[in-house]
Formats: sequence, C-alpha cells, structure tokens
Amino acid sequence: MDKVKIIEIKKSVFEDNDRAANQLRKDLKQRGVYLLNLMSAPGSGKTTTLIQTINLLKDKIRIAVMEADIDSDVDAVKIKEATGVPSIQLHTGGMCHLDAEMTGQGLDNVALDDADLVILENVGNLVCPAEFDTGAVRNAMILSVPEGHDKPLKYPLMFTVCDVVVINKTDVMPYFDFDLDKCAEYIHMRNPNARIFPICAKTGEGVDAFANWLLNEVQQWKNSAC
Repeated sequence: MDKVKIIEIKKSVFEDNDRAANQLRKDLKQRGVYLLNLMSAPGSGKTTTLIQTINLLKDKIRIAVMEADIDSDVDAVKIKEATGVPSIQLHTGGMCHLDAEMTGQGLDNVALDDADLVILENVGNLVCPAEFDTGAVRNAMILSVPEGHDKPLKYPLMFTVCDVVVINKTDVMPYFDFDLDKCAEYIHMRNPNARIFPICAKTGEGVDAFANWLLNEVQQWKNSAC
C-alpha cells in the first residue's frame, strides 16, 4: 500500500491578510483615526450598545460607523437615526466575517478627515470574525447574559483576541443561571489583560465606563500619531 503524502504547511494562510491589516493600521495611525472592531453573536445588543456609547461621545469626538451584515441596511439606518453620526452598510456577500481588505474598502467610503473614531460592527458570529485581523486598533466583543457565562470556554479564540469584553443585559441576570465572577474568571483564562465592562444597554447602566475607556483610547492613539 502506497504511503499517504504529507505536506507541511509552513506559511500561514492568513499571512496576506495580516500584512494588509498592519498596513491599514499604519495608515490610520498617520491620519489619527482610531478603528474599533466590535464583535458578538447575533442578538447580543451590539447596535443598542453602540447607540448608547455614541450618544455619550459624539459631542467629544467625531465618530463614524460601518455596519457589516450579509444583507439589509437595518442597523446602519438605526444608528444614523438614533445618533446622527455618519453610518454606512457593508454587505459581505454571504461571508461570515470581514477581513482587512474588506474593511479597507469600507473605509474608502468613510470621510476619514472628519473622523476621530470609526467603529466597525462586524458580522454576528463568535467564530469566523475572530480569525481575521481587520486592521483595527482594538478588538471588542459583547457577551449577553442569556448566552451563558461559559462562552469563553466554548469559543476560545474570540475571547483570546479581544481586548475588551462588554457583558450586556445585566438587568436579566436574576432570570438566568449566569455567574458574573465565573465568567470573568473564564475570560481571563483566555486573555489575562482583557478589560470587562458589565452593562445594560437598554437602560444605559454601566455604558459610561466603556465609553470613557474608548474615549481615552482614541485620545492616546491620536496623541501618539503626532
């Protein structure tokens, strides 16, 4: 019986994307524009969290939003109507994530000279978006209480690549078997340096802490670009 041929893959399939992402970050740094990549599962409250956050920050910094979905413009319209900030919709053509090139195409349609912060609301998915560097300065994700506190154990890469985890829908915690301390423990197992912000996007409780963190990030990024 013939032996099976074994091929060792020594070049990362993500190498081209990583190169494009690093170049995109460099370009944004030179322009003093901060890009935040926001990820989560569908229904976690990304758009509601963004609306609350943007309304806290829009009088302090200039903000633009890129909404990524397989189809529809529901979220982009909602953001624009609720906040008044520029918002565009990116259709992925069925793909479950954005990569650096796709993000760059979106940024080509954003008035970057009029933006300090661009927020990319990535496609709702806890797997694929975590695999691709979009060129963002930071990755953030939203975990909602109904999803359960064990998600960092089940989706390790997402929690590993995220600098910030926003735990949303804390108002319904009494109705779900959700252990906030245990969740924080699991998150720090994946990423010891991850910042955690428990919030209720519906009422706005706790969103100010996340907004203040983001404002400080943007200011530091712009100062370091000078």
